[in-house]
Amino acid sequence: MKHTLIGALLLTTSTLPALAQDDTVTIDFVYPYSSLFDVTYEAIMPAFKAAHPNININIRASYEEYEDASNTILREAVSGNLPDVTMQGLNRQQILVDRGIAQSLEPFIAKEADFQKDGYHEAMLSLSTFGGEVYGLPFSVSLPVGYYNMDLLKSAGVETLPTTWDEVVQTCQTLKASGSDNPIYWDWAITGNWFFQALMWTQDVAPVEGNHINMDTPEALKTLETIKKIVDGCEMKNLSSDEANSAFAAGDLPMMFTSTSNVGRMLTIKDDFDFVTGAYPGIDGQPAGLPAGGNAAVMTSTSDDPAVRDAAWQWLKFITSGEGAAEVARTTGYMPPNRAANDLILADFYEQNPQKATAVKQLPLLRDWQAYPGDNGLAITQVIYDGLERIVTGDAQDMEELQQELSEEIEDLMPHS
Repeated sequence: MKHTLIGALLLTTSTLPALAQDDTVTIDFVYPYSSLFDVTYEAIMPAFKAAHPNININIRASYEEYEDASNTILREAVSGNLPDVTMQGLNRQQILVDRGIAQSLEPFIAKEADFQKDGYHEAMLSLSTFGGEVYGLPFSVSLPVGYYNMDLLKSAGVETLPTTWDEVVQTCQTLKASGSDNPIYWDWAITGNWFFQALMWTQDVAPVEGNHINMDTPEALKTLETIKKIVDGCEMKNLSSDEANSAFAAGDLPMMFTSTSNVGRMLTIKDDFDFVTGAYPGIDGQPAGLPAGGNAAVMTSTSDDPAVRDAAWQWLKFITSGEGAAEVARTTGYMPPNRAANDLILADFYEQNPQKATAVKQLPLLRDWQAYPGDNGLAITQVIYDGLERIVTGDAQDMEELQQELSEEIEDLMPHS
């Protein structure tokens, strides 16, 4: 997917002592999901340009999604073509640290006298801290939520939003009885495994513990059975995420369960109907936890020029600052993990934008979006994706058998000392 912004934006800085006023420094920058984030960076750029007139940000073609971001960076590390700053999924940072691709930000943070005051609090930094050192600054955080077309639900006699997956299935059946042939989309394919992890955390069980993936647990079986219940009980069509978003925006899909990240875009493209968001349902009640999606800014520069590295830091810091991070909430459905953005800049924002407030109310449930251990972490993600796809397509009917197959495939890919 090609980026739609101008490829190079001329920006400068008066805060970099290494730069003369008539010099410019160019850094390369890449981010995923251009359909979501183009508008965010367009909103951030004018303020950055005003504050930093001598830094040239060259924006490369965007990543399709987080898996593409990881794979692209790993290839570029081999070819010697790394960008200076990359946006990576929160659970994709570990592999870049392990392989020496991500650069520690500790030398830069040490020079920032007001770093804590700027909103970079400990809970935020912990999302990108490995081995006691900060390697990234989180830019956006998402949680799964429900999207509802209340006009369609009320026309079928549904007045109350479901709070469990059993209630979701009952709502589907009510909608189908009233004539809906496409009552739901449950975004099983998002990032390959995020919704699998959501159902595990719902039961207060971590998907990963040490070097063990809990695919062989009763909770994993319950997760697979719940997915099958949703697919079969709702007769869910095997749409792509883009197809589902288009159907919901057109007013043809009553319920959709996906990331809060797309709320901002949905508000701008939807037809004229009553769109509300609701808390993500649980299995036997409110979820015990939900995985934090989103991305962080990571420095991957291989430049030996201190001016380039300093410029990369200024950009990385600016986009995750209070004002920069606030644009995330204003332009998308993501939540900014920067405290200054949430507590000061966005004090009244969520009251005026209730669709975006649902995820914020779920923040006490936030858990790690976990990476899978070892060099085969992305391959394990693919195994889980393939297993979920078999449920959605109807290829897998026996969930105990599927659980056994997935457990064996994952075990073969795990690191063994």
